[in-house]
Amino acid sequence: MLQEPQTDSGRAPSSRTGSWRRPLLALLPVAVLVVIIVIYRHALSQSLHVLGRANLAWLLLALAAEVVSLTSFGMSRRRLLRANGHRISLRSVLAITYAGNALSTSVPVAGTELAVVYSYRQFRQAGVDAATTSWSLTVSWICSTSALALLVAAGSVVHGVTAASVLGFAGAVLYLLPGAGVLLALRFDRVRGVVHVVLAWLAGLSKRMFGKPDNGAEGMDRFLDEVSSTRLPLPGYAWASGLAVANWAFDCAALACAIRAMGQPVPWGDLLLVYGAGAAAGSTGVTPGGFGIVELVLTAALTAAGLHRPAALASVLAYRLVNFWLVLLAGWITMGFLTHPVRMRRPGRRLVSLLCPHSVRSASASLPASRIRCWHGCASALLPAG
Repeated sequence: MLQEPQTDSGRAPSSRTGSWRRPLLALLPVAVLVVIIVIYRHALSQSLHVLGRANLAWLLLALAAEVVSLTSFGMSRRRLLRANGHRISLRSVLAITYAGNALSTSVPVAGTELAVVYSYRQFRQAGVDAATTSWSLTVSWICSTSALALLVAAGSVVHGVTAASVLGFAGAVLYLLPGAGVLLALRFDRVRGVVHVVLAWLAGLSKRMFGKPDNGAEGMDRFLDEVSSTRLPLPGYAWASGLAVANWAFDCAALACAIRAMGQPVPWGDLLLVYGAGAAAGSTGVTPGGFGIVELVLTAALTAAGLHRPAALASVLAYRLVNFWLVLLAGWITMGFLTHPVRMRRPGRRLVSLLCPHSVRSASASLPASRIRCWHGCASALLPAG
């Protein structure tokens, strides 16, 4: 592990930061839950009565839509992982996808980064080479963010010329910028230089605020070198992008089914913008899976779209049951099956073995040292120090 510079007292600066950051992150979901209960206590009480009269058939349709959503995402990933002729089953990709999603939605702030590292190691153990794995995860992320931007932009067009539409277009642009930046950096050296400067500044800011290492720019340079060597025919990109759109579209359909399950009319003209607001709130990573924040934002957006607050809150709770809690449970069960051999051999080191890309034990021992350093540099810029 990289060592933090020592202060005059002999303690790393990150240790002081971590001493208050970790308890704060642990208490944050509880604080959000308390705020929700206090603010929405009357609506919450009424929404429980609405939930008790929910239409089971529509709830099952919402669950089916969520399964199709995650399956579409897994199929998109599988198409990208097979870019260089690798053979990997859809069942394996879906298992890793469910497990990675559980990890991403269980850990605040660094959940997404941990899920990427976990997925990388699992795909490597499944026989996919390092460059293809890095490339597929990157392109999958670009396709996913671009697909969400497309849906938000479509919702803005349907909604008409309003302040909400302007915000929707602005959100779509923000979703597109990171992916476009990576694609341009892969092709043009000048753009890569600009990206390097921006990442160096962000990494330094991250270190000052959160105590994270400041080697993210160098790690990104090595990472871009890794992924720039893989190509896919245009129909393959189109197929992966279409499945990424289906991922978000069916997740949005699950929200619509949850609204119908509560006996409420679906605000079709506002649905995409409402869904985009919830997706943006969930992507902040402040709480695990956006817990509490997504509920607040979606309830407020549905209320603004014309639903009564108790019905809106009940719809959101039903949607989050299938979108968050059931998927989270399935993901952790899947992770248990995937990691069972590791648990039997080294129970005390299970999470370290799974999540630390710097480790070269067991099946990852064949990973070249250069690639380990590359991914350690990328991950260490994102994971909390200590």
